[in-house]
Amino acid sequence: MLAASSCSVILPKQYEYEEEIYLALDGTATVYVNGSIPALVALRGLPLDVKPRALVDRNQIRALYTSPVTQVTRVSTSRRNGRRFVHVRLSVSDIRALQTAAPFAWSSYALAQRGGEYVYTQQVGAAARTSVGDVGWDGSELVAFRMHLPAKIRYHNAPSKQVERGNILAWEQPLKDRLSGTPLTIEVRLDTQSILYRTLWLFGLMMALVAMLFVAVIWWVVRAGRRSAS
Repeated sequence: MLAASSCSVILPKQYEYEEEIYLALDGTATVYVNGSIPALVALRGLPLDVKPRALVDRNQIRALYTSPVTQVTRVSTSRRNGRRFVHVRLSVSDIRALQTAAPFAWSSYALAQRGGEYVYTQQVGAAARTSVGDVGWDGSELVAFRMHLPAKIRYHNAPSKQVERGNILAWEQPLKDRLSGTPLTIEVRLDTQSILYRTLWLFGLMMALVAMLFVAVIWWVVRAGRRSAS
């Protein structure tokens, strides 16, 4: 019983469809899409075969996700619960233009500096609602939009109200709600300096203090030696 309980804590949540954004303050991003073939068809209207034994054409997936603002860097597949899943990694030149890529056109994206903070907002709109028939969904399936933020988070509206590992946020919906178009608004406010920049600055300051201390010790040793000699 204890082992089973521990496993339930360690294992990550499994989503039927997931968009995961690693955002930079200059608007560039790395985006991961993980979704079952039926979810990609039902939610985004992608022209894919939902049959469990149908082969996945990775070149087709790559073509569907390639656009003037997105470059596909990896495509892989897996199987879970009798359904095939696709995993796509993309490099995005400007998150604010991501909605011009067809698979992401259901959202609008904004990133702007206001006062002393960056504000990121995303409005997720209606799904394609393409019929996929009976693909084995039982109503417990989840959809998630996850954000990995580059700076200290000042405010967010994630339903869990929790920040994972310092800078990760998640917005979840039941798949049935996403299919029906239940509104989803994402908002995050960030510091204007990245965590990496602040870490490097602090590291540089620490090294400077160490160097100053080292010089002071050498000066003290040399001075003490001169006094002894005299």
